[in-house]
Amino acid sequence: MPNKITKLFNIKFPIVQAGMVWNSGWRLASAASNSGVLGLLGAGSMYPEVLREHIQKCKKATGKPFGVNVPMLYPNIQDIMDIIVEEDVKIVFTSAGNPKTWTTWLQDQGIVVVHVVSSLKFALKAQEAGVDAIVAEGFEAGGHNGRDETTTLSLIPMVKEQIKIPIIAAGGIATGRAMLATMVLGADGVQIGSRFVASTESSAHQAFKQVVVNAKEGDTQLTLKELAPVRLIKNTFFNQVQELYKKGTTVEELKALLGRARAKKGMFEGDLENGELEIGQVSGLINDIKPVAQIVEDIMIEFELAKKEVQGL
Repeated sequence: MPNKITKLFNIKFPIVQAGMVWNSGWRLASAASNSGVLGLLGAGSMYPEVLREHIQKCKKATGKPFGVNVPMLYPNIQDIMDIIVEEDVKIVFTSAGNPKTWTTWLQDQGIVVVHVVSSLKFALKAQEAGVDAIVAEGFEAGGHNGRDETTTLSLIPMVKEQIKIPIIAAGGIATGRAMLATMVLGADGVQIGSRFVASTESSAHQAFKQVVVNAKEGDTQLTLKELAPVRLIKNTFFNQVQELYKKGTTVEELKALLGRARAKKGMFEGDLENGELEIGQVSGLINDIKPVAQIVEDIMIEFELAKKEVQGL
């Protein structure tokens, strides 16, 4: 189904597999790309040389386009960008920072740049910075999120009214019906994260994948807004955060409780009580762990079925 997104990335379906920390290694990204969507490596949980290794392994595992998601708040950002250029990666998704900082530099290297935003205000800034497309991510999403808590249902139409570049919807999308709904609202494609966490090829710990499958409505909540808003599955660590809020916490206390490598402990190492378990609200719709190819096939079958149903309304 050719459209702006499939043409921009040279892929079969207008779907992006999100570049998630501790989940999106070379196995997931290459499997996604081989399935006709855009696979992304999650650089946010990789040291520069680890990223280089994943890029090289991804190249060997797929001949299809893939990219790297780069949160710009990390101190070794220059090293990461240099490696992306050296390894001839042609697609970069940037997030958690000012798009003006790297967009022109990357585009001068022949790289397509997409920036992740959570509001119309930031979408306009990204467009002004000259990015090739944006990901507009609603508050339903897992991982780091927008402080304004704007839902995908509201965000996509608002962005569509004022943005001329291609729009990729994210947040709460795990099915073909949700994909169609966001495209009806104005998106040109979708970015999917949580559904790919519960895939055979995800680098997440098996125990974390199972928690995602077991999650029900209300099992996640957005928290830690003072640091960086993140949607977490409720566990011992989450409850400790809530106790701090009840007594009236400070940013310093929250940072002390969070410590270092909390997300790695939960999602990658499988410490389900003391780790940070990032996942979207749509986890309540995820009931199994499947190979990426099957997930993509299921989504596209449902998308086409839903399209026919809508035509009959």
